[in-house]
Amino acid sequence: MSNYLFRKKPKIFYSSRSLQNRYLKVSYGELHEATNGFSSSNLVGAGSYGSVYRGYLLHFEQSVAVKVLNLEACGASKCFTAECKALEKIKHQNVLNILTYFSESLLHSDEVLESRNLNINLQLRVNIALDVANALDYLHHGSEQAVVHCDIKPSNVLIDDDFVAHLGDFGLARLLNVVMGHASRDQVSSSAIKGTIGYVPPEYGAGVRVSPQGDIYSYGILVLEMLTGKKPTDDMFGEGLTLHKFCMMAIPEGIPEIVDSRLLVPYTREGTGVVMDTNIRECLASFARIGVACSAELPVRRLGIKDVVMELNAIKQKLSF
Repeated sequence: MSNYLFRKKPKIFYSSRSLQNRYLKVSYGELHEATNGFSSSNLVGAGSYGSVYRGYLLHFEQSVAVKVLNLEACGASKCFTAECKALEKIKHQNVLNILTYFSESLLHSDEVLESRNLNINLQLRVNIALDVANALDYLHHGSEQAVVHCDIKPSNVLIDDDFVAHLGDFGLARLLNVVMGHASRDQVSSSAIKGTIGYVPPEYGAGVRVSPQGDIYSYGILVLEMLTGKKPTDDMFGEGLTLHKFCMMAIPEGIPEIVDSRLLVPYTREGTGVVMDTNIRECLASFARIGVACSAELPVRRLGIKDVVMELNAIKQKLSF
């Protein structure tokens, strides 16, 4: 998927204690040079509050993503503060962490995934989905104060050179006090949440407060997009047809007809169409079921994140043979 990023491993490592005690010292000039003058060719993505650029810091021998806030945009500073607060105590291999800031924020990052057709590989997509699921499991259940990301989508998933996926951009994240059983001041009503069209769970539109189940819905849409190569806002969807329904109606026999054509390349033979063994068909159908179950309209019907992890591991094991 074109929205994913790629990074080279840093040759210099920093202990968690050193990162807690001080931010890394990086000048504006270094960031300007690292991003080729914030060139459009280095642009990873843009949102309501700013843009993200890829780059390479020579001094630290490390690839980075530079998030530049538009301070003239209403809510930009608040968004950055929320992201810092959400990431303050988060330490997980599939979650990005802030390294430093000075008006703009510097995130652990990756170079843009170049045109190498790596997204043809079903196993790679399953691994990415599993990494994101592990990140969500940690955010929702890894500490006393759960974190709801509120903006799960392809452009917020980064991939390193070992093809390990990392969940980033916590600007809309909210903290939940799961131990006390009530929302903290940061768990505001959905009317104050600006997610991304196509990935926002339907209950948020009805004024329901943000919850881990909302992240599960967005994650389900992400999985279905990875399966089909189609965005939830594709022109083909409308008048009652959604990405969720499109995939649900195809399970199981019609799955080969709806999957991303790049996934079918290894199984396509000239003159004979698609020739796919039973194991691959079952894995594709299972992957589709996960996405459909997670993106159910009612939160109570959505698949739990721990079940998602278990089922993806089962698919991964099948694909390894």
